[in-house]
Amino acid sequence: AIGFVIVAGAYGAGAISGGCFNLAVALGIDLASMGIGFGWCIAYIIFEVVGAVLAVEAFKLVRPDEAGGEVTPATALISEFIGTFFLVLTVGLNVMGESHAGAFSIAASLMCMIYALGDVSGAHFNPAVTLAIFASGRCPDLTPPRMGMYMGSQIAGGICAAMTYSFMHYGDAFELGPGEGFDLRQALISEAIFTFVLCYVVLTVAVARVTNNPVYFGLAIGACVTVGGNAIGAISGGSLNPAVSFGIASAHTKAGGKFAEAIFYTAAELVGAAGAAVVFEVTHAVDKAKDDGALTV
Repeated sequence: AIGFVIVAGAYGAGAISGGCFNLAVALGIDLASMGIGFGWCIAYIIFEVVGAVLAVEAFKLVRPDEAGGEVTPATALISEFIGTFFLVLTVGLNVMGESHAGAFSIAASLMCMIYALGDVSGAHFNPAVTLAIFASGRCPDLTPPRMGMYMGSQIAGGICAAMTYSFMHYGDAFELGPGEGFDLRQALISEAIFTFVLCYVVLTVAVARVTNNPVYFGLAIGACVTVGGNAIGAISGGSLNPAVSFGIASAHTKAGGKFAEAIFYTAAELVGAAGAAVVFEVTHAVDKAKDDGALTV
């Protein structure tokens, strides 16, 4: 997971800063290029230290028990906000930077956040995933009010991330909508199908008891983003997540665009999530025969 942070960040932010993320790397590059100038490493090092301090504070927020505090209901919501924020930020930076490995970078970001925060909130980072888990009935702790709070935190994280990547690109943004040569109907069908894939894999590797994979679940879930991004990126953009859709549309609206597509995309994605829960109920009925305990988020 730690190594994949570099994959996520380098393809996402590399077009802006070069993607050092390491004091030694920044200093080494600057020393190696002294013949053409020196000094940028000082600014890089300062901001990398600031990033490290912020990471420590974020760690304390999502794991207050590690710092002598108590876990509260807000802890999981903060976790969902942070995870969704970095997922959507990676999406936006890859698109704005015209990355050639966007789907892989975004998948890496999701995978890293799943491993980092999975035991805190369940690492949904996606209202469609939250709906699928709720609809599966396998998580009694995910009540309707809690589901709503999860979704709210995810969408808030997505919008904040979108404003961040737009700020990093001087207020510019990109549109949520069908790719060139495709219409909205084709885009929505694509979103529904591959959101189904993502949610079904989440249910089978992270929620199911028989097929649960406690080691590779993050990699499997992240890979769905690589699959979907490459398969339908040219058709719909490959959002697969209402928090991504709301974030992209919010940033584009701020830059003078329109928001309506986010509603249509979200509807299609939630349909895919509900379909995944229905199919999961059929294919994993064996779980109920073996269910002798409650799953918690």
